[in-house]
Amino acid sequence: MQAPTPEALMRSRYTAFVKDLRPYLLETWHPTTRPAGIEPPEQGLKWLGLTVKAAPAPSENRGRVSFVARFKIGGRAERLEETSDFVREQGHWYYLAAVTP
Repeated sequence: MQAPTPEALMRSRYTAFVKDLRPYLLETWHPTTRPAGIEPPEQGLKWLGLTVKAAPAPSENRGRVSFVARFKIGGRAERLEETSDFVREQGHWYYLAAVTP
């Protein structure tokens, strides 16, 4: 099943990180920015939650989602705050890249 919006795709990708579903992460990553592979998660990494801060309605083929993903590693709570760009091609949304400030 294809994600209907960039936000839905971002949420499914977060779940894939939690479950270490690297093949799904690669297939939902746009080919122009996709790495050759994804390293396994660090030993002891535990994802704690996801908060979507902003997910404006996408244009026909572009979208952006800002989020905070919380995790714990080595006994320390951390957070990843990111704004991500998404693109739709042939009816499928793909993660494109993190937006750099």
